[in-house]
Amino acid sequence: MRAALVVTGTEVLEGRVRDENGAMVAASLAAAGVQVQRITVVGDALDDIRSAVAEALAGGADLVVTTGGLGPTHDDRTMEAVALAAGVGMVIDQHALEMVRAAIATVPARASQQTRETGARKQATLPEGAVALPPPGTAPGAVLAVGDALVVVLPGPPWECAATWESARALPQVAALLGHGEGSAPLELRLANVVESEFMEAIDRADPEARGLVVGVCARPGELEVTIRPPGPVADEFVAFLEQGFPGAIFARDGSTVEQVVGAALHARGDLLGTAESCTGGLLGARLTSVPGSSAWYAGGVVSYSNAVKESGLGVPAGLIDRHGAVSAEVAGAMAQGAMERLGCARAIAITGVAGPGGGTPEKPVGLVYVGIGGPDGVTVHELRLHGDRERIRMRTCTIAMHLLRTALAS
Repeated sequence: MRAALVVTGTEVLEGRVRDENGAMVAASLAAAGVQVQRITVVGDALDDIRSAVAEALAGGADLVVTTGGLGPTHDDRTMEAVALAAGVGMVIDQHALEMVRAAIATVPARASQQTRETGARKQATLPEGAVALPPPGTAPGAVLAVGDALVVVLPGPPWECAATWESARALPQVAALLGHGEGSAPLELRLANVVESEFMEAIDRADPEARGLVVGVCARPGELEVTIRPPGPVADEFVAFLEQGFPGAIFARDGSTVEQVVGAALHARGDLLGTAESCTGGLLGARLTSVPGSSAWYAGGVVSYSNAVKESGLGVPAGLIDRHGAVSAEVAGAMAQGAMERLGCARAIAITGVAGPGGGTPEKPVGLVYVGIGGPDGVTVHELRLHGDRERIRMRTCTIAMHLLRTALAS
């Protein structure tokens, strides 16, 4: 099974908006064992979208998925472009029109009834023969058969795109198409504290291609994401080889993130976690609460960016900050202890550091970070020396901090 994705939107093409939809759909297809041949990003021009869809179909794609361009405005032209690529006309779909009218009725009126009705009729105009998909917002998606292939048309806002994609997958014709890829979804490993170059040397020694395996490696801040195709006994042998070469590095075999792994371990123990963040500014808390059900094991956090909040919110003694500085092992330890006491938690992560680009000194350069890990046996502080820009330092700090907690929970 082969698929091609067409992501539309001039704002995406120009880099003003980051594409989330292509990655979401591609990951879903890969999990179903469908090979994604290409992801094409085009602007809002009608002919550019038509050409991208037509080229994907001509290139042998069994499934073409488009995202974006389904709204009521003049530059939302994906449905028309798909119709042109398929060689069919456009018609108002009465079922789609009823769904759009119902969706619009729930939105406070900011335009005249005539304008709203014109927008509704535009959004309900689909390629002839298409099946309308329920709109999570106001724009319905569609599924259109083009010869032996299917074209799935999804809206642009990421939450609408994801919901409409699930509706599309539930249609019998889409489910049947995706079903041909079942059984070939890759193994998804995540490794911590492994340098990419070292990992690639190990792969070269193992020569997975000679074993009929395709191994993909994606470097993340502080982690490696590894996919292995096809699954089976040979892939399992390769995983065993990795376990021997990098003992303890594999922390997930099903693609789970470190925040998911940490959350599951906390929940299994019945422990609550609290966080105290300075240079990461709440980024750690955001990642933890991105996990559904995190309220069962995450109590909350204090973003103590200023020294005053470190003192008032976490009980860090002012004298300790004066003697050692806000970026110090002593203050990180006090922040972790304060988080456990103030938030009523058995576990805590505290972070203080210099994320840059300014603020560094010869004694405390940019990239110096202290992470305090608090637990029933007390607080342990770890010193990190990181490189990169501000965002990379912040992201990597959060990842390393969670792995430090993961290791503490496993001991």
